Amino acid sequence: MAAPTLPLPTPRSALIARLEKTSSCDIVVVGGGATGLGVALDAAARGWKVVLVEANDFAKGSSSRATKLLHGGVRYLAQGNFSLVYEALHERTTLLKNAAHLAQALPFVIPTYRWWEKPLYGLGLTLYDVLAGSAGLGKTKFLNPKETLALLARVVPSQLRGGVKYWDAQFDDARLALALARTAAQHDALLLNYCKATQLSFENGKVTGVLCTDALTAKTYRVRAPCVVNATGVWVDALRELDANANRDDEHPPPPSMVAPSQGVHIVVDAKFLGGACALVVPKTSDGRVLFAVPWLGKLILGTTDTARHDLPLEPQASRKEIDFILREAARYLHPAPRYADIKSIWVGLRPLVKSQDFAGERTQAMSREHTILVSPSSLVTVTGGKWTTYRSMAEDVLQECVEHALLPQRPPGTTSHLKLVGAQTPEAPKHSLALAPGFHLYGSEQAAVRALPGTDQVLCAGLTESMVRFAARYEYAITVEDMLARRSRLLFLDAFMASTLAHRVGTILQEETGLDPQVESFLALAQHYLAVPL
Repeated sequence: MAAPTLPLPTPRSALIARLEKTSSCDIVVVGGGATGLGVALDAAARGWKVVLVEANDFAKGSSSRATKLLHGGVRYLAQGNFSLVYEALHERTTLLKNAAHLAQALPFVIPTYRWWEKPLYGLGLTLYDVLAGSAGLGKTKFLNPKETLALLARVVPSQLRGGVKYWDAQFDDARLALALARTAAQHDALLLNYCKATQLSFENGKVTGVLCTDALTAKTYRVRAPCVVNATGVWVDALRELDANANRDDEHPPPPSMVAPSQGVHIVVDAKFLGGACALVVPKTSDGRVLFAVPWLGKLILGTTDTARHDLPLEPQASRKEIDFILREAARYLHPAPRYADIKSIWVGLRPLVKSQDFAGERTQAMSREHTILVSPSSLVTVTGGKWTTYRSMAEDVLQECVEHALLPQRPPGTTSHLKLVGAQTPEAPKHSLALAPGFHLYGSEQAAVRALPGTDQVLCAGLTESMVRFAARYEYAITVEDMLARRSRLLFLDAFMASTLAHRVGTILQEETGLDPQVESFLALAQHYLAVPL
């Protein structure tokens, strides 16, 4: 049997050595979340010379904390935002094709308890099917009570009138971000995590590059580029402020902030509380929000809240009020309902909601989920808003804006709509559902390469082997225990206690591979925030 083809290695020393030699490039992308990685991949695929720097790990912020859904946005239909829904539905299909090991179709069921709910939701979801057209994943179906209970065994049966079944998709957000990074690297982009853009460079009032500092060595590097893209999500205003301060005068007053962050809380419990492979959707909770119960990697995600915030912590915390809200709403539909003691993990993400021009204390649900691109007087390009489902089209829009402002030379349109991501370069359909427990299937066509490494038979816990840790260190930019257990494996998001028990063993393996401090103690402190009851 032929040896497996090994992927592109990512030793930190080699990446830093390459950064030292890179005095200039075509485009610097600041931010290693969904949007920044999408821009880097599209630009590299078109042949531009790309450098991307991320202050923390790739997808450390909002991009690893989504509800794990690829969707058109059923709720936006009620707002009449058909163009956003249409775009997202078609981008959903593109992603399902280009990353089949990380994104898969998933049936959703809305249980109905009032006579008017089934026709109302059914009408809206039929329109959803029409907008999807050939990109649809399955037809909307009206269910009677028996059919609804067959799909959702734990749904409250009392007064159940039936349900509506429709199709959307789910994905592994952090691993998808990693696939974008590694695919961009295959196209010769230079991407560095733990490398913070600390300053912007200027000549004649125009941005000409960035100064970035390696968090591991504190060394600073300068990279010149005619095009700098600020894709730092909820934190875009910080770089915009650096830009404004450097060019502030009477003609150019400081810009108003773009982002009004919203906090989304998710709690994870055992999959037994749903009792089926379909996701459950409550279109309107007691306060008008949407509640999901989504089977994912062997567990069940319940969420999410939508609460305005006025600060921007890297690790936002859930309030007891938000947790109680999710459990209380879940108890209206699930029996037996999960309790506080059943929670395996709690995680929180900040959404970069774009303020409207006349923003004056609007509720976050009313703000734009569409992305916004701004080009400052100094030519700093800023993009924020949007959602994971439309990351690819957002990247195309950003690069088009860069070309129109003469920051990049004209190139033929990108080919990312047909570009298979790392791990998806196989014609075979996925053989394992994302709703089930994690394992080698998440590596797609790289499974053989992972299994070939030492420790493939050393099981650390269900779905995680020693060889996976070594693979992450050698080929997936992993440095710390958090990198491994939060984003290469999703264990911290699935079972924070189990992740804590493995921290020292995983740290030992990482240190063997990288020679760097795996930061075990800081991970153990972090994991406390993911536990419902801290140890």
